[in-house]
Amino acid sequence: MGIDGGPRTAVVIGAGVVGLSTAWFLQERGVDVTVVDRDGVAAGASWGNAGWLSPGLAIPLNEPGVLRYGLRSLLDRSAPLHVPATPDVGLWSFLTRFAVHCNWKSWGRAVRANLPFNEECLEAFDVLTANGVDAPTVEAPIMAAFENPKQALGLLHELERVNASGQEIRYTAFEGDDLGKQAPQLSPRARAGIRLDGQRHVDPGEFTRSLARAVVARGGTIRSGFRVTGVHDDSGRLSVRSGAGDSVSGDAVVLATGAWLNVLGREWGVRQPVRAGRGYSFTVPTEEAVPGPIYLPAVRVACTPYQGKLRVAGTMEFRDADAPLDQRRVDAIIASARPLLTGVSWEERTDTWVGPRPVTPDGRPLIGATRAPGRFVAGGHGMWGLTHGPITGRMLAEQITTGKQPAALRDFDPVR
Repeated sequence: MGIDGGPRTAVVIGAGVVGLSTAWFLQERGVDVTVVDRDGVAAGASWGNAGWLSPGLAIPLNEPGVLRYGLRSLLDRSAPLHVPATPDVGLWSFLTRFAVHCNWKSWGRAVRANLPFNEECLEAFDVLTANGVDAPTVEAPIMAAFENPKQALGLLHELERVNASGQEIRYTAFEGDDLGKQAPQLSPRARAGIRLDGQRHVDPGEFTRSLARAVVARGGTIRSGFRVTGVHDDSGRLSVRSGAGDSVSGDAVVLATGAWLNVLGREWGVRQPVRAGRGYSFTVPTEEAVPGPIYLPAVRVACTPYQGKLRVAGTMEFRDADAPLDQRRVDAIIASARPLLTGVSWEERTDTWVGPRPVTPDGRPLIGATRAPGRFVAGGHGMWGLTHGPITGRMLAEQITTGKQPAALRDFDPVR
């Protein structure tokens, strides 16, 4: 331990944006850091997501309408929300707990808990990009598009509720021909839209890799192919061991393994389940340049400018985190998005990907100290791990080094 009682060294398990952000902010506080990952940097959800930095849409999943929608589409393979027929008792138990939290009271609590993170998340990105992370963040509004004004009412009401809770989201509604002027990729079938200002986007894989390079440049070590089997107390230090017999030690250990968080977290007193809400993405060429992100809420599809093309991401599939890609889910995304988009070469898609987003039943992530001394967790952000990754790392690094829980983390206590 350091002179002030804080850790001098730490091991972070997980080389996604959450784990690497925690490592970077620990370094900022004078801690020597080693990051280990079973695969490598940005091997999970940090690579294939839509790349949105969107405090305006970082809204909890447990909105009551999701429950009604989910029940209607439960076993429909083509629906944006899909739960396969499975005897997995743990999954059905999780979904039952999730359903219990699909009410305005639980949703409102999650919204209020998110407020400090949404207010400070872009600033946390600016701290990183001003200090060695060389992947840019791009300012651009997100354009949400619908087939008619009635469809837009759901998102409008949700934004009004969020603003009533204390967050300020700036948005403008459009109808008819004015919509096409906002995004050339929208087809004439899109007749209503909502533009959310003050948002950004990034190339998520490149940002995460750049963050990893910055951690190494500041003296950190990153070890890939390190499959953790356990963490053991070794004469006052914590030894993180791999299946190959290797080990690394630190005064503190941070578990940031996304949808796999419960594997080790359960041993540390983390009882909240984290399940994989798997998302799919792919990249397609477009006839015209894409000026900014496009959101199709009715079919749960997010589109983002990506390396001169368009990254299309969507679906929420509750299956095992390591299950193989299901091409039918990709086909379903295309079928649902095609009517609302134009000038997109769907047949020329590349980078088809599936990855697990870590979802909790109450819409709040798990960030902070566990019941096991020196062991911390950071995960369960749902679809907003990229948006909230850096601010998570900054808040958690403060708790680890000072021993005091920041007020913003109280509702995210992992042993709640």
